[in-house]
Amino acid sequence: MTNAGKHRILILGGGFGGLYAAKALRHADADVTLLDRRNFHLFQPLLYQVATGSLSPGEIAAPLRGVLEHQRNTRVLMGEAVDIDPARKEVIIEDGDQLPYDSLIVACGTQSAYFGHDEWRQWAPSLKSIEEATDIRHKILIAFEAAERTTDPAERTKWLTFVIVGAGATGVELAGALGEIANHTLRNEFRSIRPEEARIIIVDGGQRVLPTYPPDLSTKAENELLKLCAQVRMGFMVTGVDANGVEIKSASTGATSRIESYTVIWAAGVSASEFGKKLAQRTDAETDRSGRIKVQPNMTLPGYPDIFIVGDLALATQSDGKALPGVAQVAMQSGAYAAKTIMNRMAGHKDEKPFKYFNKGDLAVIGRGAAIANIFGFHLDGVLAWLVWVFIHLLYIVEFQNRFLIFIQWGFLYLTYNRGARLITGNPAGRQLPHLPS
Repeated sequence: MTNAGKHRILILGGGFGGLYAAKALRHADADVTLLDRRNFHLFQPLLYQVATGSLSPGEIAAPLRGVLEHQRNTRVLMGEAVDIDPARKEVIIEDGDQLPYDSLIVACGTQSAYFGHDEWRQWAPSLKSIEEATDIRHKILIAFEAAERTTDPAERTKWLTFVIVGAGATGVELAGALGEIANHTLRNEFRSIRPEEARIIIVDGGQRVLPTYPPDLSTKAENELLKLCAQVRMGFMVTGVDANGVEIKSASTGATSRIESYTVIWAAGVSASEFGKKLAQRTDAETDRSGRIKVQPNMTLPGYPDIFIVGDLALATQSDGKALPGVAQVAMQSGAYAAKTIMNRMAGHKDEKPFKYFNKGDLAVIGRGAAIANIFGFHLDGVLAWLVWVFIHLLYIVEFQNRFLIFIQWGFLYLTYNRGARLITGNPAGRQLPHLPS
């Protein structure tokens, strides 16, 4: 129950933006409510490690109630926001209940975008949730099992061809992990196939991998991928995805071609969450083509000073006019900023400083002892960058127990290439395993 007369702060989303906002409000003299459709905080940057068997889902997730159990001013509710009445200051959740607020922090994030072709999703899962990560893990492991059973060379090639659409951090890290699986983890486990002969192909319409990184680091990342036998096809746009592969088109020549593959993974493009779209509609907010909502320098919605938008859903610009990237550290900093701004208002402070993003650096890992980092203008690669990546990721894992477990898992992975979460569970979905020859 809320206390009558206290300022009501409603936070939508338990990701990085929402959780860091809630934690920043731990001493606020207010009633804080955190609403999420899941009961856990997910460390999304490590989802690809669940998808490739390095980690188990529980190691990168933490129950929201457990994380916030000592904040007596905060309650956690499980539910999904589907609509908003900004005039009445109420958020409507999926069962029809209304949640009133005095200040609202929207941290609903984004969802995968298929460039207007949502029908591709059934053949090319994205990597935004635990369920999608385990689905991808299932597809990857089934592919090797099916290749072991088939005697048809063409079918075996399709099973051992993995296509990743998108050359951003998610696509590059997935490709690197797949390369390690094929070249090291599974190398001696099969008798009819050679896993190291698997084809790992990254397809992207841009000119280089990791386009937000400096060109020299992009080149080093691509070189590390090549060492793992991954192929990089830049300047190609996906024009079709079906059960048997991907159709691509050259951006320069217009020529079309096809890659036959039973395993396609989507790591390209995002769009606003469904609630984000509804919020923009109800408030006539300005959005970009992906649906991100333009915010003012103090991260509020124009015309609605009581509504803050943080994280991936916010279209915020830096002093140089460039839009802030949709990365975890932006979400964390903007969530904490929104919370502190609300507390300053409650204390009667009139002057509000605009949100300033402090870029602590960009990191991407390609494989064991192979990573790149751009930290305060210093370009790092190799083992040193990999050690920095390990330290930073462990630092931001929410629960100490998970930090310890992940550290141990990474230690074994580094020494042995062994991935302990390679279970194929549930009923095999999609294409069935081939019959053995009689």
